[in-house]
Amino acid sequence: VQLVESGGGLVQAGDSLRLSCEGSGGTFPNYALGWFRQTPGKAREFVGGVSRSGNSAIHADSVKGRFTISRENDMSMVYLQMSSLKPEDTGIYYCAAQTTMSLIVILTQATEYTYWGQGTQVTVSS
Repeated sequence: VQLVESGGGLVQAGDSLRLSCEGSGGTFPNYALGWFRQTPGKAREFVGGVSRSGNSAIHADSVKGRFTISRENDMSMVYLQMSSLKPEDTGIYYCAAQTTMSLIVILTQATEYTYWGQGTQVTVSS
């Protein structure tokens, strides 16, 4: 599956932003999906993950209550709705996909994912 992110940009602290990721070339409902972010010199950080069915999701403690991951299987899309953005949310955001047998499993480690998008930059100014 190929993944293409969009929706990044420069915003101010407290603003909201929605990232989108479109999948193609694969059977989208077969993939567990996740969002990660990375800043220079740091490892890729888990932000949120959603199961194949879309009924289960997990968010990192650092974004819990502010970010929401969701998916639309019929549109082959996964989203990350971000609100109350902080300067420390700045980074390149990547969506990721991995086939799983289970409909409910959520993958939280970068090493568990095979397919990655190119990333979209999010910059939050103070």
